[in-house]
Amino acid sequence: MALIYIVEDDENIREIETIALKNSNYMVCGFEKAKDFYKKLDEIVPDLVLLDVMLPDESGYDIVSKLRKNPLTKQLPIIMVTAKTTEMDMIKGLDQGADDYIKKPFSVMELITRVKALLRRTSTDEGKLLELGEILLDQKRHLVYVEEQPVELTFKEFELLRLLMSNPSVVLSREVIMRHVWGTEFEGESRTVDMHIKTLRQKLFSAGKRIKTVRNVGYVIE
Repeated sequence: MALIYIVEDDENIREIETIALKNSNYMVCGFEKAKDFYKKLDEIVPDLVLLDVMLPDESGYDIVSKLRKNPLTKQLPIIMVTAKTTEMDMIKGLDQGADDYIKKPFSVMELITRVKALLRRTSTDEGKLLELGEILLDQKRHLVYVEEQPVELTFKEFELLRLLMSNPSVVLSREVIMRHVWGTEFEGESRTVDMHIKTLRQKLFSAGKRIKTVRNVGYVIE
């Protein structure tokens, strides 16, 4: 069940979108302001965002731009919802990095159709292979190979490697790693990350040296 965030300051529109999406079996979280959206985004990244252009504390265009610069949200599917109908307004949203747009007023059927189409289009990435040097990670079958030899990893080790390989050359802090691999409910110490990195390096043999420690920050794979 996909998780969708709605960022919309109009309570009536937000309620319509929420009911429509929940009736289509999506999990939904709504936000009136950008600051509340950012706070929740730090806890968990959704599968898709419905983003209004005109918000009380920040432009939807600026939000898209920030999301695309963040390695953890650069691929996040975004549909902009706008009352602006000129061609330049729509082009601006797409140029900033939005995947699609819906013009107000819109029908519930159009909303659901656009959401389903974008999720279908972007979900194919979950099955793709990730490759970095001699390491090959098969997301669909949950398999890892080093120089064509299979490597047995625990579930957390696999998720840790996948997060690193999805963000090559990007330094990820221990806090970010814990949030995305262990989830928001985990209250363990960052030492947990260090221990898993150590065992992951060992299991990857010579390829383990690709995982670098960035002192006082976290880890990066190169």
